[in-house]
Amino acid sequence: MDSADSKLNRREFLQKGAAVAAGGAAMSSSALSYSRIVGANDRISLGHIGVGNRGTELDGIVAFLKDKKNVEVSAVCDVWTHNLDRAVAANQKYYGKAPRALKPPQELLALKDVDAVMISTPEHSHSPILKLTAEAGKDAYCEKPMGNVLEEVKGARDAVVARNLIVQVGTQHRSEPYQLAVRDLIRTGVLGDVTKYEIVWNYHGPRWRGRPEVKMIREQDTDWRAWLMTKPFRPFDPQLHFEFRLYKDFSSGIADQWMSHGIDLCHFFMDVNYPFSVVANGGIFAWPDGRENPDTFQALFTYANGFLVSYSTSFGNDAPSFTRIMGKKATLINAGGEGSPRWQVVEEKGNHEDDLTVDSKRTVKDVLLPGETSLPPMGMGDEEPSHMTNWLDCLRSRKQPNATVHNGFAHSVACMMATRAYWSGKRIYWNPKAEAILDEAPK
Repeated sequence: MDSADSKLNRREFLQKGAAVAAGGAAMSSSALSYSRIVGANDRISLGHIGVGNRGTELDGIVAFLKDKKNVEVSAVCDVWTHNLDRAVAANQKYYGKAPRALKPPQELLALKDVDAVMISTPEHSHSPILKLTAEAGKDAYCEKPMGNVLEEVKGARDAVVARNLIVQVGTQHRSEPYQLAVRDLIRTGVLGDVTKYEIVWNYHGPRWRGRPEVKMIREQDTDWRAWLMTKPFRPFDPQLHFEFRLYKDFSSGIADQWMSHGIDLCHFFMDVNYPFSVVANGGIFAWPDGRENPDTFQALFTYANGFLVSYSTSFGNDAPSFTRIMGKKATLINAGGEGSPRWQVVEEKGNHEDDLTVDSKRTVKDVLLPGETSLPPMGMGDEEPSHMTNWLDCLRSRKQPNATVHNGFAHSVACMMATRAYWSGKRIYWNPKAEAILDEAPK
């Protein structure tokens, strides 16, 4: 197809979305079914758009909470028939009845008895679908990154804020007890002035390549145009369909998938929103398998508060991962990768060149939850239902959840800045007043 066809594709998508928006426009600024669930014990009815591997996990978390939180998944949506059938079967087993199965997101969003929507589609469609969901007047749980195209992320955020909706972005570590304990500890001033924040998360393997679904899918069993969403048309590509994180027009790979969590935790711990500038480097050094995005990546962020953040990932070596937050009084050290609960505070003695008698031993203190006497096992960092629980509670209370669209916008900006820095080879800046990513420092 030529460029005219790509424009038609985007236009058709937006027109369909406008029809959904028209239905929601007559509603008040609260959710479409706000009156049904706010302050009530009525069952929360969820729709789910995008039920692949991550979506299957989310359905399992909701099912785990179904009785405690009086919730069910009543409608599922996916462009691939296999995913749709699998989601129907799983939720029928969970709830004793089959959810409605739909392919177009617009049809699910038009269901008046669906109170809120989970979005776990590929990254390039998070923001467009979140915007449609908000325009339909529905609350949402949206996977991270919230988006990777600046204008689309802005559009989604603005649509949510204008309607005062309850949207939880899927940076689940904001709801985990060990990360909350670290946030609270930092706010006591135990670290002193923080000057450097380091994140190193590694993995050994051709991450995101070799998905078995690539050999399973047939073009007639999916809606390729709908999958492309707002992207220009291109011929059907089963590898792109499932290994999208390797292709730069759809994802930044490491930045979108892993660094989004790391930089969001940095924002959470340090009480900051956006980096001032970023540089990035890396390449395809371990897995030259046709991927476009790097398998080895490093970014350096400066923040206006006066500290440096270093993020690094290698897919060619699984050397121990860690996070280290360095202050003038102490250092917080985390052993393990994303979501690890094993935090320790190490006292900073400092260097005293004039006095060689200074005791170099440093006090080490574990960060523990009430009632604990030792650090938890490494596996305790696996996902727990606290983030979903927080969202479901907020659907009833109408309070904003732990990971708002503002938090999602901020981590998306950081990831987009790092991606632009990587591909351009330039130092990239953020202008908070204009909300613009720039090649030169804002004046």
